[in-house]
Amino acid sequence: MFYRPGAQDHGLPHNPFKAMVSPRPIGWISTLDKDGQANLAPYSFFNALADDPPMLMFSNTGGKDDQPRAKDTVSNIRETGEFVANIVSYALKDAMNASSGSYLRDVDEFDLAGLEKATSEVVIPPRVKAAPGAFECRLWKIIDLPGSQNVMVIGEVVGIHIDPDMLRDGIFDVTRYRPLARLGYRDYASVDEIFALNRPGQP
Repeated sequence: MFYRPGAQDHGLPHNPFKAMVSPRPIGWISTLDKDGQANLAPYSFFNALADDPPMLMFSNTGGKDDQPRAKDTVSNIRETGEFVANIVSYALKDAMNASSGSYLRDVDEFDLAGLEKATSEVVIPPRVKAAPGAFECRLWKIIDLPGSQNVMVIGEVVGIHIDPDMLRDGIFDVTRYRPLARLGYRDYASVDEIFALNRPGQP
């Protein structure tokens, strides 16, 4: 089958786009507004962009009643220029899901999801203490994308936290925490097994 987005109906019960671009890592973004109110929200349009210097991005694709252009996360980053991208483990799936609701600006999703905050080292926003890892970021650029509510946030990583229990022989072992990934529809996956491939020419 073939269809053109926006030009014709795909004829399926649900849009297959996000199911086809999967699995997608989840960036659990923590921020503070200018008054110190904490916010925590998961974003599945999230990934690394570069490693020297390390850069991350996430995209906001919707608004809410009290933030029509984007969600509180983007508004807070516009105000402060800082955020933390927390890694979501399988054990934190329910807390992550609890934080994904469309709540009023004055709601602290850390409290709502029963999560303890941890102090960051370089930036002001807190991180999720139970996360297996976290990236402290300073805003590099916000890019308005096509679409009324599509915004991409790019940050430079200025600090990295690792739970020592996630290390095996000096390697960050994802099978120890089973990173959560977003698929399409209401589906998620976790990484339980890994395998290695050598590039052509590598021993």
